[in-house]
Amino acid sequence: MPCPDGVRLATRIWKPGGAGRWPVLLLRQPYGRRIASTVTSAHPHWYAREGYVVAVQDVRGRGDSGGDFGGFAQEARDGATALAWARSQSWSNGRLGTYGFSYQGLTQLLSDNPDLTPDCLVPAMTGLDERLHWASDGGAHRWALGLAWALQLAAETVRRQGDELAWTTIRRSLQSGHFLADGLELLRRHDPAGMGLGWLGLDPGSAEGWCIHQPSVALLRRPMLLVGGWWDAQLGGVLDLHHRSLQAGGDPLLRIGAWSHLDWDGGLDRLQLLFFDQHLRDRPAALPPARQRLADLGSGLWSDAAGAGIPSVPWRLASDGLAAIDHREGRLLGPEDDDAGGGEVWLVHDPWRPAPGRGGHLGLDAGPVERGDLDRRSDVACFTTAPLPRALRLQGQLQLELEVAADQPGFDLCAALSIVRGQGEQVLQISTAVGRFLGPDCLRGQRRRILFQPLLASLRTGEQLRLSVAAAAWPQIAVNPGTGAIPLGPAGPEHRVISLQLLLPGASLGLLPGSSARLD
Repeated sequence: MPCPDGVRLATRIWKPGGAGRWPVLLLRQPYGRRIASTVTSAHPHWYAREGYVVAVQDVRGRGDSGGDFGGFAQEARDGATALAWARSQSWSNGRLGTYGFSYQGLTQLLSDNPDLTPDCLVPAMTGLDERLHWASDGGAHRWALGLAWALQLAAETVRRQGDELAWTTIRRSLQSGHFLADGLELLRRHDPAGMGLGWLGLDPGSAEGWCIHQPSVALLRRPMLLVGGWWDAQLGGVLDLHHRSLQAGGDPLLRIGAWSHLDWDGGLDRLQLLFFDQHLRDRPAALPPARQRLADLGSGLWSDAAGAGIPSVPWRLASDGLAAIDHREGRLLGPEDDDAGGGEVWLVHDPWRPAPGRGGHLGLDAGPVERGDLDRRSDVACFTTAPLPRALRLQGQLQLELEVAADQPGFDLCAALSIVRGQGEQVLQISTAVGRFLGPDCLRGQRRRILFQPLLASLRTGEQLRLSVAAAAWPQIAVNPGTGAIPLGPAGPEHRVISLQLLLPGASLGLLPGSSARLD
């Protein structure tokens, strides 16, 4: 595909058999068009067999395309060119849809010409805010995820340059896990102008310098199937897109599965085909009537979003001071409990052995995980409900509010929510949260707030809900040195031991407005 500046973008085409003109599905990605996003979607041949032309394109500076790779900043210009080009080809009937996840999700949303938009689109696991949806959580860089992805992009850069040694060095660092310590230096050496390194040079606790992409109102009103995963770091971006589309007057479909970024458990290709058939081929609507369908992390069943908005009473925290040393001592109290809560707990963060982050939406091992062994660590404070007297359904986003004081000018709060089954035989983590706090205010007892990954989870009668709180989640976020500086890496000799005083009077774990906690 020729661009106005003379650069040509390599594009592979799959067509139905025989002569004709068909609707087009466009997929633009930075990983090589031959992969064609098959890590989460059916091969383009499957869609071609169903009557679509599929055009898969290497974005600028990737694969066999010309030019230099500039990350997201280049996609509005090239995206508009690609839309006009695909519609003008002899095999196109002029109707066009887009699909793809992650980077490929964002390429669907960007066009520097508001008159050039897809007829319908399926953005999956993506977002518009580079700080909040791509690079950070709770004011902390996504260390393992962000660094690994930046190095993957850097490897393609050096491959195109013919630097086999650099490619091998990056690859071995990723395979061995050494990238967690040496990845930043590898980026500085081999991809100094890369988007990933640029993000690591910005403060994730401030919006200054970060880019928020702005799709046109016309695009946000287009038929849209939004796809997210409870275990995916871009879920906040998908929910933001859903809100923006509704505000613009759109009527998007939303599907959130119990999926991570790469594991979709069978995918959504059948649903996606029905969506394209309806909007590109004028076939009768065959989609399920519910605009929102969500997978339940507790039961494993799909349901609509009914029930949101039911008010909930936040849980209170209580401990006699032993919630860190004894994982069974801390209490999570509901409205039916007579205990008023309160007390205090001291947590000591030792940078030599930081509390691990595991699973959830920020892990390279993303997904549900057993964390009973982590809760038995003495640097993790646990607060557990009594066995539930009846079933409980949680839907939405939880917020932990807690007064904390530290003895150093920097600390992290890293929390997990789990379902405890069989008197502690299984502790299944279902959501996590991180918050980074830097500066002199850390030394004073102040109310801190951290937000969990949104969820839908049903607990059965007799199960228990547990909140776990630590001061690290390595390697999901970098280890806080306790100096007030922005952390960038593992613990080093400059890292300080940090003591946290958790003051429990007034502490609460509650669902944000629009969320619900329902006892059935």
